[in-house]
Amino acid sequence: MSAIPSVDLTDFTSGDPARKEKFTKEIGAAFENIGFVALSGHFLSDELVEKLYAEIKNFFQLPQETKDKYEIEGIGGQRGYTSFGKEHAKGRKEGDLKEFWHFGQYVEDNPKLEAEYPDNVDVAELKNFNEVGKETYKMLEKTARYVLRALALHLNLDEMYFDKWIKNGNSILRPIHYPPITEEPKNAVRAAAHGDINLITLLMGAHGKGLQVQNHQGEWVDAIARPDQLMINVGDMLSRLSNNKLKSTIHQVVNPPKELWGTSRYSIPFFMHPVSEMPLNCLENCIDDAHPKGFEDITAGGYLHERLIELGLVKK
Repeated sequence: MSAIPSVDLTDFTSGDPARKEKFTKEIGAAFENIGFVALSGHFLSDELVEKLYAEIKNFFQLPQETKDKYEIEGIGGQRGYTSFGKEHAKGRKEGDLKEFWHFGQYVEDNPKLEAEYPDNVDVAELKNFNEVGKETYKMLEKTARYVLRALALHLNLDEMYFDKWIKNGNSILRPIHYPPITEEPKNAVRAAAHGDINLITLLMGAHGKGLQVQNHQGEWVDAIARPDQLMINVGDMLSRLSNNKLKSTIHQVVNPPKELWGTSRYSIPFFMHPVSEMPLNCLENCIDDAHPKGFEDITAGGYLHERLIELGLVKK
């Protein structure tokens, strides 16, 4: 496959059974064949998107010493600011050419999880930053819920299979700033080739060249969405759960051509995580003689911890 397929979520939410089935088949086929899809009909308004971009640009333009106040020790970068070059892809020593912020879950009616998750970090200098971040988080979480309902149907599960696992899930909204490149990078790229840890990722800001996806033939394909679309991909947790029926695809953000080194790039992924006790054991209906069980049993929390160590965000 040499292009990223497009789907429209309003087909699924329309109330028309034929359109709902069409969406389910289209996104299921895309996630089996390349692991990525460009989605329109989501719950983000143009106005909210504009507000969010304005707020994150304001944050990343703050003086470095101001941003550094919001880098919280001891929580593996799960909330607040992570400075330039801290994160690296699995198996690489070079830090990615990026800085980022994390908004996390806004827990409802669950004191145990409220105590388990780190608190979100308030930016005192920007009065609308946290409010706009929270609203965006909620709309992306709602979009992801419907996408997972379609995928549950595709996997011959109950439509609401994922709902109980993603309510108050450990999801992360990550505004990323790739600053201008000022000198020849030594083996470093804006984001080295990697697979995502979570169930699915919803990406805002894939509107220009940079994001590339490796198809099943090993070729790199440019992944460019229209301004009204989100790019959505399968994460490793969903890949494990479906015994690789839905494929987590390696992707990267390459450095721009030299004439564009002086420009910043912003992208905003939403990493949809379940609660930590969700079992990621391969589904029985995804195992057969041609597709033997490919992964050991593990919980989402156990798997996340393993991966954060590999990424250099948590020490052993």
